[in-house]
Amino acid sequence: MTTREYLYDTEETNRRRELALGRVSEPPAPFYGHQNVVLRVARLLADHVEPRGLGRVAIAPLDVVLDAARALILQPDVLFVAADRVSIIRDQVWGAPDVVVEVLSPGTEKWDTRDKFGWYRQYGVREYWVVDPSREEVAVVDFSAFPPTRLTFSGSTAIVSAVIPTLDVHASAVFA
Repeated sequence: MTTREYLYDTEETNRRRELALGRVSEPPAPFYGHQNVVLRVARLLADHVEPRGLGRVAIAPLDVVLDAARALILQPDVLFVAADRVSIIRDQVWGAPDVVVEVLSPGTEKWDTRDKFGWYRQYGVREYWVVDPSREEVAVVDFSAFPPTRLTFSGSTAIVSAVIPTLDVHASAVFA
């Protein structure tokens, strides 16, 4: 399927679906626990960045067009676009968000940590958060560093973000 077919020739849906190099994937709906963590992360980020005018936060399902020519459209669980780049947000997000958050599920862990990880890095996402509810850990990968750095946060440790340096959120708040 082409990007055009995916975006304009299919019906709008609130089901989660992605277009990966021309192939549509429609996984089943996530479990409640997964969505609860997604909501917590989105709320924590939005409560910090939006009152300060730092940018916009959104949650899936929302198409992020990383490569229209290659038909690569993903739907990260949570995303943040910095204020100076909000012009990439239209009906979809056209380009790499500044921060992408994926909450792991047993059925999507390999997809999130292998394929999506590589695409997010390749297409310019500055920071990738991998939230692991089973371990109650948040791994933050800073793709803007060379080489990329990965820090893992848990418990009362504050999550450190190079993209949102004023963020003051403890890892435990994500899983409370």
